[in-house]
Amino acid sequence: MSRARDRRGRGLRGPLAWPTVPAMVSRAEAFDALVLDTAGRFRDVLGRRWSQVEFAVQDVPAEGPLPWETSAPLARLFPAERGLPARVVLYRRPIEALTVRGDETAALVHEVVLDQVAQLLGVDPGEIDPPG
Repeated sequence: MSRARDRRGRGLRGPLAWPTVPAMVSRAEAFDALVLDTAGRFRDVLGRRWSQVEFAVQDVPAEGPLPWETSAPLARLFPAERGLPARVVLYRRPIEALTVRGDETAALVHEVVLDQVAQLLGVDPGEIDPPG
């Protein structure tokens, strides 16, 4: 049985890029990988606490800004409670809205994760990752 052809004699077309090609990775998947890579850099800082912290990504916050927040939050820290580990949730769309290029997104994700880890540990972000 032959494959169907259109009236111009062309056959069925395949995908524009194969799944292993980076073009097939969605923006959400790329952002998730960026967050995991960035969070992994803080494994030594967290030490034994590493297994007690979860990092997650959501597109947008479930609820709007809290009364003391002036704009959409970039991330939120949920402290450990009732046997659940502490959670750091980054919000993909507000972060992407503030950046234009991929390297800007990576820098902002690093800054946001650093801020959340510092808040979790109760220290200044400069103590974890000194500017320089």
